Amino acid sequence: MTEIVPVSGPELVTYADELAALLVETVDGGSSVGFLAPLEREAAAHWWRERAGAVESGEQRVWIARDGERVAGTVSLAPARMPNGRHRAEIGKLMVRPSARGRGLGRALLDTVERAAADDGRTLLVLDTESGSPAERLYRAAGWTECGSVPGYAADTSGVPKPTTLYFKEIGRNGTAAR
Repeated sequence: MTEIVPVSGPELVTYADELAALLVETVDGGSSVGFLAPLEREAAAHWWRERAGAVESGEQRVWIARDGERVAGTVSLAPARMPNGRHRAEIGKLMVRPSARGRGLGRALLDTVERAAADDGRTLLVLDTESGSPAERLYRAAGWTECGSVPGYAADTSGVPKPTTLYFKEIGRNGTAAR
């Protein structure tokens, strides 16, 4: 059974090696999550450990999906920090191990972060993903609205600039879509 739990800064450090393995698998699988292939596992673990301070301070929140003792997925939330943006947050680093895909885990992680954001009083969520990626099906099915595409915004894992599609979702209490 998979359990989705929030992690604290110290817990993020504890899980850094497992999250690094997930990140490396994701990049090796061709998913554009900010890194180029090949990604060394130690560099990925270092990246996760560097997030611990932001998690501890509340600048970022991270959830992991545990399948037994193994990390099967993760998602992050970055609340806007400026006074005029305190109603919104950005979703990032939604990743599911290739071996755990197709079982609804991505949707469960997305639902979890949406509910948490709503409980924090956020009413608008934003995210971006590589245009044409499989992730777009997930976001559309979860009620996210495409708001445009930026050509050449981010490189794919091989370093080739690709378009990125931006999405938003208005939410209410308990992560429900706003009416």
